[in-house]
Amino acid sequence: MDAAVVAIAGDGDADAGHRRPLLASADDDDEIRPYPASSPSPQHPAGAERKPRRVASLDVFRGLTVAMMILVDDAGGAWPGMNHSPWLGVTVADFVMPAFLFIIGVSAALVFKHLTIVDDAQQKTPNKTVATKKAAIRAIKLFILGVILQGGYIHGRHNLTYGIDLDHIRWLGVLQRIAIGYFLAAISEIWLVNNISVDSAISFVKKYFMEWIVAVMISALYVGLLLGLYVSNWEFKVQTSNSILTIPTPGNEIGMKMIQCGVRGSLGPPCNAVGFVDRVLLGENHLYKNPVYKRTKECSVNSPDYGPLPPNAPDWCLAPFDPEGLLSTLMAAVTCFVGLHFGHVLVHCKDHSPRMLLWLLASTVLTVSGFLLQLLGMPFSKPLYTVSYMLLTGGVSGFLLLLLYYIVDVINIKKPFILFQWMGMNALIVYVLAACEIFPTLVQGFYWRSPENNLVDLTESLLQTIFHSKRWGTLAFVVLEIIFWCLAACFLHMKGIYLKL
Repeated sequence: MDAAVVAIAGDGDADAGHRRPLLASADDDDEIRPYPASSPSPQHPAGAERKPRRVASLDVFRGLTVAMMILVDDAGGAWPGMNHSPWLGVTVADFVMPAFLFIIGVSAALVFKHLTIVDDAQQKTPNKTVATKKAAIRAIKLFILGVILQGGYIHGRHNLTYGIDLDHIRWLGVLQRIAIGYFLAAISEIWLVNNISVDSAISFVKKYFMEWIVAVMISALYVGLLLGLYVSNWEFKVQTSNSILTIPTPGNEIGMKMIQCGVRGSLGPPCNAVGFVDRVLLGENHLYKNPVYKRTKECSVNSPDYGPLPPNAPDWCLAPFDPEGLLSTLMAAVTCFVGLHFGHVLVHCKDHSPRMLLWLLASTVLTVSGFLLQLLGMPFSKPLYTVSYMLLTGGVSGFLLLLLYYIVDVINIKKPFILFQWMGMNALIVYVLAACEIFPTLVQGFYWRSPENNLVDLTESLLQTIFHSKRWGTLAFVVLEIIFWCLAACFLHMKGIYLKL
């Protein structure tokens, strides 16, 4: 999804008897090094060619995130504990999407460090126009891909049909959110970074101060709208033929339901500002039809799983709601800015120890701040993407990057993570084919006599029989699926094939 990321040369130990600043610029470098450009490392004596390599932990982080996406999407139905929280609170699944946004920000900080041209004087100068064009084209491609894959055109597993009524196409989704967050972070990185050298903590803050201001402004705009926007009463249409969400109206007619709101600052499913903005700007028909709050106790007898409506269920249980809506996507973009900061530390810190120290400090501040906001009344909520949720998930993502960086790049333990590293090198194609269910849907198109007799369903049924359990069989099937995609990514890596936008 992003350009190839440069990596570390050398082991990061300080030269004996030589003190270097904690943060420093190396404008003539084309790679991220733990040694100054003027000092040879033990592994690269003077005069030797230094071959850059990738920061392996970034690939592992990205691959692990995609693997978790597959796990929670495909096994969450059988294991509700692996699924997203129905509304408030967090589960393991709720950390996956922010982690992907976080690593996009980290990678962007590295990628845009190298977008330069050479002028007539043979001096490197930033070409902001070219960089902006590249970022915009990449974001547009990603957004269009998201509309095609997640807008309703492809109907997923167990449904061999395709097509969508444009009056009901879903404009937003996971890839669209990634595209918007990436673009906002990229534009900030291109246009708002001061062209000064970094030789101290103060100069580091000065260089990226405007990016932090933008992140704070986005957060303030989100909080202001979330708590201050007046949500009026609204109505929606519901299809009565739905097998789970039944309404006692004749035939298959469309019923109208009125939701009573008239409030400000509500964080519940029916009357929050996030849903209100989407209904006004996008329209009810273009929102997600099966929102996560249908697994709440108010809306499902099988909560925290989907199920029939309980007696006297509120009407809003039938309403659409987009978990990747406009207002929540603004807040999600701030997670990319958090990743930018971690990437800047990787760029300017020349040794492993200060990098990890600054990452540890930032991760701790983010996580503690998230819990403090939660105690002050701002709950964790992925559907709303609250500020507390952004801070918590950003901090946990930072801790995970710190851990992987130490294991993979500092003490050089790579073999246990090689499968995830391969997957991370081709994260986009694996996500599209696996997490968006393109590949299993294509495989299911080849069946024997009956659509149920296909390789995908038969394999899952066989594992459920072997384990004498639908839940454990499904989990085994998903683990097998993840291993398959790791090996497929290995094959692509061996062939030198990397899909990027």
